[in-house]
Amino acid sequence: MAVHLRSSQALTLWREVTERMVAGSEREGRDLTQRQLAILLTVYLEPPPHTVRALAARLNVTKPVITRALDTMGEAGLIDRYRDPEDGRNVLIKRTLGGSLFCEKLSDAIITRAKALPA
Repeated sequence: MAVHLRSSQALTLWREVTERMVAGSEREGRDLTQRQLAILLTVYLEPPPHTVRALAARLNVTKPVITRALDTMGEAGLIDRYRDPEDGRNVLIKRTLGGSLFCEKLSDAIITRAKALPA
């Protein structure tokens, strides 16, 4: 199903969803940066495995940048990390229940706001 939005509609949708996320973060303590959100959505929407190295390459940032973002997201219970049993040099990122619930709430907010857009 193709979705056709005018520029102003797309930006309004993004602003309204972002506002809801920020307002909701006051209650939940989860105010993600754009980088953290990109990492989280990659981990939840793309098939595993996910490594620090691959995420850094995909987002065109350094591995320490990804590591700092994962530290914060791990403390919030959105992702978990473990050493690759086949190659101990790799750190694998895995999904968590908390992260799944966050993504579900985000998708619900997008759908709700999209339905409310004026025609």
